[in-house]
Amino acid sequence: MAFCGGFLEKAKPYIAMISLQFGYAGMNVLTKVSLNGGMSHYVLVVYRHAFATVAIAPLALILERKVRPKMTRSIFFQIFVLALLGPVIDQNFYYLGLKYTGPTFACAMSNILPAMTFVMAVIFRMEKIELKKVRCQAKILGTVVTVAGAMLMTLYKGPLMELAWTNRHGSGGAAAADAPAAAVDAKEWFLGSVFVIIATLAWAGLFILQTHTIKQYSAQLSLTTLICFVGALQAVVVTLVMDRRPSIWAIGFDMNLLAAAYAGIVTSSLAYYVQGLVIQKTGPVFASAFSPLMMIIVAVMGSFILSEKIYLGGVLGGVVIVVGLYAVLWGKHKETQEKEADAKTALPVAAASAKGDVAATMEITGAGDENVAGVRSFSNGRGGGSAV
Repeated sequence: MAFCGGFLEKAKPYIAMISLQFGYAGMNVLTKVSLNGGMSHYVLVVYRHAFATVAIAPLALILERKVRPKMTRSIFFQIFVLALLGPVIDQNFYYLGLKYTGPTFACAMSNILPAMTFVMAVIFRMEKIELKKVRCQAKILGTVVTVAGAMLMTLYKGPLMELAWTNRHGSGGAAAADAPAAAVDAKEWFLGSVFVIIATLAWAGLFILQTHTIKQYSAQLSLTTLICFVGALQAVVVTLVMDRRPSIWAIGFDMNLLAAAYAGIVTSSLAYYVQGLVIQKTGPVFASAFSPLMMIIVAVMGSFILSEKIYLGGVLGGVVIVVGLYAVLWGKHKETQEKEADAKTALPVAAASAKGDVAATMEITGAGDENVAGVRSFSNGRGGGSAV
């Protein structure tokens, strides 16, 4: 029993992350069906984040009522920009890319996120480039490889991949999935690729800014609630500007409602909470390593449910992106290990230094002016050393 309990405890993070990938995959497939059915992606963004706000807000109010920091103009402005980057720019462009290409392609292209985040972190001096270290070389090489994979997917479509289960669809199955299975022309394929890249850039920008914001506003559930709420309001304004037809807001108990509720509750609230628990226990590298699994799940689900067409360029580009992704993650993992090792090494040194200070202070208490001057010189030297 003790063995089973220990095994289950160790397996929990794996089970959680695998389950999350199925959740994300379901969102991509349901969203594709909804968009193919004629739902406006602008309205979908509004409803998605409205559902997310309603789902997260009670948790934030209950769990963070005593730790929520004071709202300032600076923090509100950052939340406003985060909402613009995430719910508005990222989601709208991603849904456009999803509509013009397909779930498998969009998921594969999204794997360039760690590389884009690394580049932006270097630009904003949040990451240091140390070319002599292997971990830094791995991150740079991985970034180049993921960009090459994205370019391959964008510029090369290739022949159609014949999968055994997609060939089983008869004329009835093909007719039922006629819209999603329709061949995508080269122009739409290219536009869809560009839209997903823009969405991923906005997503990376959100991570960079959120890293700064979370230091000032540490209540994560409250921060997420505010981002979703402000994002929903911004999305309403964007929708009213881009499409003024009142009919697009109509929604019933259909696929559109399911897609919006599923995306908001499962992938924007529940997934955030579960992923936060996993990251807290295992670190961000472990959580990020599971993202290519979503691409595989989506490919299988999309080909079965949507009769999605998969092309050679998408497969080759996806493989190249995954190779680059793991190179970046490996480099980041090594960097984290180095920082942890340095922190452990610094602790005994700091303790010994503190003991030395106490002993020196006791010695000063009964010493003459010459000893005092000597100890002062030692203190100044130690301070300079610690600064370095």
